[in-house]
Amino acid sequence: MNIQFKKGALELLVLLIVKQEDQYGYSLSQIITNRIAISEGTIYPLLRKLVREEYLESYYTPSKEGPSRKYYSITSKGNVRLNLLLREWNNFTEAINMFVKESGLHE
Repeated sequence: MNIQFKKGALELLVLLIVKQEDQYGYSLSQIITNRIAISEGTIYPLLRKLVREEYLESYYTPSKEGPSRKYYSITSKGNVRLNLLLREWNNFTEAINMFVKESGLHE
C-alpha cells in the first residue's frame, strides 16, 4: 500500500482504536499491522504528537510481563478531533470513489 496513504490515515486509525479501548504502543502497532503493514516505530512518534496536542493522555499500568506499560486514552479534545477526521475522511473517500466510478476502472 502507498506509504502516503498510510501516513494520512494513521492518526485517524489510532484515535478510532483508542476510542474503543485504551491501548499501549505495541498493542496499537499490532492491531494496525494485522490489516495494514506499518513499522512498529511509526506509532511512537505519532503517540507523542497526539499527547502533546492533548488528543490523547497517557498513564502507566503494571505489567505481568515486565515493566509497567504506558497506556493511551482519548481525551474530550481527541474525540472532537476524531469526529473532524472522520468527516474529512468520509468526504475525501466519497470524492475519490466518485472519480474511480466515473473512470470505469473500478475493481
